[in-house]
Amino acid sequence: MYPDSTPATVLGVDIGGTFTDFVLVEDGRITVYKRPTTPDDPSRALLAGVQDLNLSPHADVVHGSTIATNALLERRGARTALITTRGFADVLAIGRQDRPDLYALVPQKPEPLVPAAWRFEVDERVAADGTVLEALTPACAAAVAERIRAEGIESVAICLLFSFLHPEHEQLLAETLRGHASVSLSSEILPEYREYERTSTTVINAYVAPLVDRYLERVEAGLDGRRLRIMQSNGGVINAATARREAARTALSGPAGGAVGAFHVARLAGYERIITFDMGGTSTDVALFPGDIVYTREATIAGLPLRLPIVDVHTVGSGGGSIARVDAGGALQVGPESVGADPGPACYGKGDLPATSDANLVQGRLHPEHFLGGQMALYPDRAREALTRLAADMHVDTPKQAAWGVIRVANATMERAIRAISVERGHDPRTFTLVPFGGAGPLHACALAEALGIPRILVPRTPGVLSALGMTVADLVKDYSQAVMAGEDVLTGAALVTIFSALEARARDDLLAEGITPENMTFERALDMRYRGQSHELTVPQPADGGWADAFHAAHARRYGHSHPGEPLEIVNARLRATGRGVKPAIEPLAPGGPDASGAVLGEGLAWFSPDGPAAVTYYQRDRLLAGNRIPGPAIIFQLDTTTIIEPGWHAVVDQWGNLLVSR
Repeated sequence: MYPDSTPATVLGVDIGGTFTDFVLVEDGRITVYKRPTTPDDPSRALLAGVQDLNLSPHADVVHGSTIATNALLERRGARTALITTRGFADVLAIGRQDRPDLYALVPQKPEPLVPAAWRFEVDERVAADGTVLEALTPACAAAVAERIRAEGIESVAICLLFSFLHPEHEQLLAETLRGHASVSLSSEILPEYREYERTSTTVINAYVAPLVDRYLERVEAGLDGRRLRIMQSNGGVINAATARREAARTALSGPAGGAVGAFHVARLAGYERIITFDMGGTSTDVALFPGDIVYTREATIAGLPLRLPIVDVHTVGSGGGSIARVDAGGALQVGPESVGADPGPACYGKGDLPATSDANLVQGRLHPEHFLGGQMALYPDRAREALTRLAADMHVDTPKQAAWGVIRVANATMERAIRAISVERGHDPRTFTLVPFGGAGPLHACALAEALGIPRILVPRTPGVLSALGMTVADLVKDYSQAVMAGEDVLTGAALVTIFSALEARARDDLLAEGITPENMTFERALDMRYRGQSHELTVPQPADGGWADAFHAAHARRYGHSHPGEPLEIVNARLRATGRGVKPAIEPLAPGGPDASGAVLGEGLAWFSPDGPAAVTYYQRDRLLAGNRIPGPAIIFQLDTTTIIEPGWHAVVDQWGNLLVSR
C-alpha cells in the first residue's frame, strides 16, 4: 500500500455499532468478512477476525477506531485536567453562549469534560503579538504539577493564551508533567486563535488519548508485528504512534473511511458528483461531493466543538438498530436510540424492542435465510411479536402496518439529512448520483432517490463494508496550520513564503519518516481569509495564478452571493495538507456476461413497497452476477454484507467493476 514496501495484502477494519467489518485486498482479490462487534473491548473482534482470515504476517492493517467517539458520547474518558493562563479557567464553561434549543426556558448545556476543581491557572501572560508580558517560572510549573499529581489526574490539556505565538510556556509545563500524566499541548494540537475552540479541541484530545493509547497498544500486540495504520477524520491515515498521541484526529474515522471508499469506487465507475448515504446499525452518515471530497473544520461531537480537518459528513440517529416507539404525544419515533450490537434488534434472537431491521424483515425486504450470507439466523416470529406490541401502541391493526410506519419514518429522517447537505446548501440532488452503503443503505436507497428526484443510484460491489474498503485505498495525510493574523500586505511579501516553506519542511520530514519517497509527496496550500471586521473566515486554496485576493473575493461571492473587492482583507491562518500517495490495491474487474441475469436467480417471494399490499419479487445472489446483467424491479439482491432492494419501476445494470447502476 505504501511506496517503501508496497505489500500485496492490505486489510481494512471498520468497527461499527453492530458489526466489525473486514475487507482483505490480496493480489487484486477482495475478501469480505464480518463479525459481531464486542462493545466491552472492540479489539477482541478485530483480532479474532485477523485470526479467522489467516492474515499474512507481512500484511498491512488499516483500522478506523470508534474509541474516541464512544468515549465522548458516553462521557467515559480519562480523568482530565486543564491548565490555562490565570483568569481563563472557565473558558470551557462559558463557551460561545450558543443556544441549540432556542425556545427552551431552562436550556441545558453539556457539562465540560473537565470539572471546575480540575481546571488550574498559572501566572503567565503572552500578548496578541507574541510578546511575553509575564514569564512562566519553573517554580510555578512545579507547583501546579504537584497539585495535579495529588488529584490522581491521568491526562492534562495545556492551553495558554496565545501559546501558538509563543509555545515555550506550554512546553515548560509539559516537561514538568511528563512521566506523571499524558500531556496535550494546544500549540501542537491546534496552533490557531479562538480560545474556546482551541481549548475544547485540546481537552478532547487529552480526554480520549489515554483510552486510544491503551486500545492501540492491545491491537498492536495482537497483530504480531504487522504494520498498523489508523484512519483519521480527514480521510487520510497516520501511523499508530501519531494516533496514540493525537487521538482527537480519529474521532470520526469510520465515516471518513466510508466517504473515501465511496468516492474512490464512484470515480472508478465514472461518477464524481455523488451523494453518499451510509446507513449502519446505529446511525446514518450522508455527505455531498461536487467533484471532490469536501472537508470542514467546524465539527461538533457530543455538543463539543472539535476544530480539526474532517470529511464534511452529516449524521442522524437512524440505523438498522434504531428503536421504534410511540412518544407521549402519540407520534411514532424511530431512533436516535439504538438497540446496539447486544442485544440487537428483536429478530437477532436476544432483544425484544422493535427496530428498523425488524420492520424490514416483517415486510419481506430482508430474508431470514439470506442474512449475512446465510451465516446468521434471523427470527421472524420475534420481529412480528415486537411489532405487534408496537402496533397496539400505534392503534393500528397489524404488525405489517406498524412495520410500514417504521420504514416511512426512518426514510423521512434520512431524507431530511440528505436535503440538509444538498438543497439547503444550494445543490440540486437531481444532478447527483446516490451512493448507498453500510449494512442497511441499499435497502432504502430507491425510496430516498424517488423522494429526492435523484436519477441514478450506484450500489458498490461491497456496500456493507465500504468504510473498510476505503481504508485500504486511503493515502497518508497530515494537516498543518499556523496562525498569521495579518493584513493583506502579507500576500505580496516574503512572510507568506517563509510560513509555507517552514510548514512544508516539517511535513516533508514527517512523510519521510513514514517511508514516503519525495516523488510521492504532494502539498496543498490554503489560507483562512476574511474582510477586515468579519468574525469568520473562508478557507481559500492556493489559486493557480497566485492571486489570493481575487480567489477570496470569488469564494465569498459563491458562498454569500456578494463580494467587496475594494475592502481590506485579513489573513487569519495558513494551512498545509501534505499527502503521501500510496500504491492503491488493485481490484479485479467482474467477468463479462450478457443482459440475462437468470444464472443469479435464487427464487421468488413477496415484499411490501407500499401500504397497498405486497408485490411479487425475484431473489438474486450478488456473487453470481456478471458485468452487463440487467435486473428489473421489483427485486431483492442478497450478498454477505448487505441486501439491496430494486423497487418497482426501477432496474439495475451490473458494470465492469461489479457495481449496480440503478435507475428509472
